[in-house]
Amino acid sequence: MRTLLISLHDVTPAHESSIQKALRLLDEFGVREAALLVVPDWHGSWPLPEFGEFAALVRERAAQGAEIALHGLRHDEAGSKRTLLQHLRALGRTAREAEFLSLSPAQARRRIRAGLALLGEAGLAPQGFVPPAWLAAPDLLPVLEDLGFRFTEDAWRLTHLPTGMSLRAPCVHWSTRRAHRAAAGVAIAAVRLPLERPRKLLRLAIHPGDVEHPWVARSLRHTLERLLAQRTPVSYAAALAPLSPTRQVG
Repeated sequence: MRTLLISLHDVTPAHESSIQKALRLLDEFGVREAALLVVPDWHGSWPLPEFGEFAALVRERAAQGAEIALHGLRHDEAGSKRTLLQHLRALGRTAREAEFLSLSPAQARRRIRAGLALLGEAGLAPQGFVPPAWLAAPDLLPVLEDLGFRFTEDAWRLTHLPTGMSLRAPCVHWSTRRAHRAAAGVAIAAVRLPLERPRKLLRLAIHPGDVEHPWVARSLRHTLERLLAQRTPVSYAAALAPLSPTRQVG
């Protein structure tokens, strides 16, 4: 069975209108398994517990089956400095939004705990952690495991933290920061669909700007139509189930 893991990134009241639009699009396709990657305090100015209606919306989707993942604390790099190697890792991938790229394990732990506290105040219990821009220091994994997360991911792989095992899972996504990047994303998505057809597991990442940009919004809808005609949507838990230890029933 070929499957599709859909995630909605940058879930924050700062993007409420776009998040609502993205959720309506997923509802059109009958997708309730899409994971919600929640940013608890977007750029330090949008603490989720202070936006009760939006927090209630996220809780409602979670009750309907959407997995919740912590997506950083602020989703920006304010106060952080990159090394040359870190600049090279982020080149072309993000505009100073890789919050966990240059953090030490101790700094990362503090931010993650702060994010967990805010999500807890909003009545949310995340199962996974996804670093903004899929970029983080290599020594983040032990921190995530120690804090009890079940899964994480980067641009190419899903990782089951309790076992340390991972699955290769390419991700179709777009960028809307510049017109040329949006055009390139649309072209790449069209080319990748037939190329990725043989893969058992494929990821589709949706960002708030994707539903607002006219070219990307059309490409997103077309991609959903194509992929959902060929694949079954799954959760992170289901995608990673083959890596979990065998459980006895009864």
